[in-house]
Amino acid sequence: MTGLIDIGANLTHDSFDHDRAEVLARAAAAGVTRLIITGATASASLEALELARSIPGRLYATAGVHPHHALDFGPQTIPRLAELAACAEVVAIGECGLDYFRDFSPRPAQRDAFERQLELAASSGKPVFLHQRDAHDDFLAMLREHRAALAGGVAHCFTGSRGQMEAYLELGLYIGITGWICDDLRGASLREAVPALPLDRVMVETDAPYLLPRQLAKASRNRRNEPANLPLVVDTLAMYMDVAAAELAVAATRNTEALFRLPPGTEPGLSARG
Repeated sequence: MTGLIDIGANLTHDSFDHDRAEVLARAAAAGVTRLIITGATASASLEALELARSIPGRLYATAGVHPHHALDFGPQTIPRLAELAACAEVVAIGECGLDYFRDFSPRPAQRDAFERQLELAASSGKPVFLHQRDAHDDFLAMLREHRAALAGGVAHCFTGSRGQMEAYLELGLYIGITGWICDDLRGASLREAVPALPLDRVMVETDAPYLLPRQLAKASRNRRNEPANLPLVVDTLAMYMDVAAAELAVAATRNTEALFRLPPGTEPGLSARG
């Protein structure tokens, strides 16, 4: 399996500070040839951009403020994000959205930060990299209000029900699947949903260093996830979607290239179109 793109890796996380180069080497050896580094605050988004620029054509970045950090959203946040969004290596606005599960920021502050980032995405022409947890109704209502002006988006780290997935598909969103699909305890709703996920709407991600696939967590004392584990996500997802893993891998790569406007990959089986 070659040519995979991890659409969500938190590679600026301090758990990678001591071996980031080795992590990237292991990813490449596993067939994960490109990665999109997640920006969760304005400063972290700048770090993601700088890291992406260190390996052009292989690493890309997003620029945004996670709902956990909505209270940090100040007068200079949008201008800073807009400056980042103008860079070619930044392929999406986000991670942005709503998180009512943790409520680390008050819900009105979350909605305000999300609204302003949706407006930035519309004005910049970049798609949105979306986060939602326990906030489906408000999240969906806000997306519906802005959808016509947006250049698409992906429901990052989707863990919800079939009904929620179908609501996002109706808005033309892609669905990002992580190692949550590997969890036989927490992933039941997701496993029931993905048979209805069209191949032309699927993307894959690790959300590293988070969401280590359960199979690996059982066998290791190190709970850090990394992009090299993405093939396990693909294999498990393919089983529940009832498709060949190779077919799923090619579809996910093509979808990712389309949404984020990445140049076509050159790996065998990934460069052809049609």
